[in-house]
Amino acid sequence: MKLVLAPMEGVVDFKMRQLLTDIGGFDLCVTEFIRVVDLTFPRRVFTRYCPELLNKGKTRAGTPVRIQLLGQVPHALANNARKAVMLGSHGIDLNFGCPAKTVNKSKGGAVLLKEPEQMYQIIKAVRDAVPSEHQVSAKIRLGFDDDSNSSEIIDAVESAGASSLAIHARTKKDGYKPPAYWEKIPPLLSRLSIPVVANGEIWQVEDAFLCQQRSGCKDLMLGRGALATPDLAAKIKAKMQGYDYTPLQWEHIIYHILHSSMHQDPASNEKYFSSRTKQWLGYLKRQYPQAHELFDEIKTLKAKQDVVNVLEKYAKQPSIDSNHNIID
Repeated sequence: MKLVLAPMEGVVDFKMRQLLTDIGGFDLCVTEFIRVVDLTFPRRVFTRYCPELLNKGKTRAGTPVRIQLLGQVPHALANNARKAVMLGSHGIDLNFGCPAKTVNKSKGGAVLLKEPEQMYQIIKAVRDAVPSEHQVSAKIRLGFDDDSNSSEIIDAVESAGASSLAIHARTKKDGYKPPAYWEKIPPLLSRLSIPVVANGEIWQVEDAFLCQQRSGCKDLMLGRGALATPDLAAKIKAKMQGYDYTPLQWEHIIYHILHSSMHQDPASNEKYFSSRTKQWLGYLKRQYPQAHELFDEIKTLKAKQDVVNVLEKYAKQPSIDSNHNIID
């Protein structure tokens, strides 16, 4: 089983990927999308979205990172894909799932689910441009307004030569409203010979098992669930592989926030760390009651050092034994 960290625009950036892979359990990360129109971007654009390129395309913990591209022009996407793998990206992911109106208006993301032939042309152009040793994956939803053309979408992905496919088990119209329709994936698997990753509404270890059972997929993609429970991937891996795992305590999570160095990003403004911490606490509130109290404590703070000072009161570095289990 492989666990993939989902590409969440405006949330799962370099620092968050670093933090979550430090905790462990993930086999691959996918970046926020790089929006392609007609230009081939210079190196600095790729390294801005994916600083891991400066570390052989891997996070601090050694987890491979794959650049995601979004757009509608096959040759432009192909040129950028070729450059991304040349710079060190571990394959290329193509975004056909973003539901944002601004993205869809410019014929990017989920709106392309209405045009499987265009999807085919994009995937094929990228596959032909990228050396065969690099994977070209696609991320889709079940459809746009409904799932009536899901088989046509799947056939386009397969015939274009994609290496693997991630299916967010909802339509664009569904947005992020529960449930995720995992049970709609198995009929599509019979049309595919490539690996499929199931995505959507995996918040707990039990959800992972249920998703595997209902979707027929072994591999899973975690998004919001990993933000609400930062060691969710580690918990799932432990359960699947049958070894003991001691979950992170609240003070350990605070330690990881600080250890991620989100507050030390020179490219961000003074309010960045405060805003990101408050944003993340919104997810953590789902699993940790302490997140409500911490949010109240920092909600009026804007300066990064003021927020760091509060976090340092609660942070505690976990002690790890030789088997990487937390012992306090």
